Amino acid sequence: MSHEQYQTVIKTLHECMEACNHCYDACLKEDDIQMMSDCIRLDRECADICGYFEQALGRGTPFVSELAGVCAQICEACGNECKKHDHDHCQKCAKACFECAEECRKLAA
Repeated sequence: MSHEQYQTVIKTLHECMEACNHCYDACLKEDDIQMMSDCIRLDRECADICGYFEQALGRGTPFVSELAGVCAQICEACGNECKKHDHDHCQKCAKACFECAEECRKLAA
């Protein structure tokens, strides 16, 4: 596939990265930061892999299916953690993560 054929997943990866970065920042400002530690950690992991995978697709990586599988796994884990929290930023992040995981699974197959 060419770079142009990845536009949907690239857009989804970018949106997930942004949602995770926003959630990460907002979680750091919550009153009970200890309760948010797993969310914060997974936000970082997810934002990092989404950003990396977005860049890798843009440069034509030969490891599309491998990276897509890892990205889907991390996005799913982050989404599952975020959905446990009632904060609006966590709920929005979970939605973005699940959408991204779904798009990545299509490439991992």
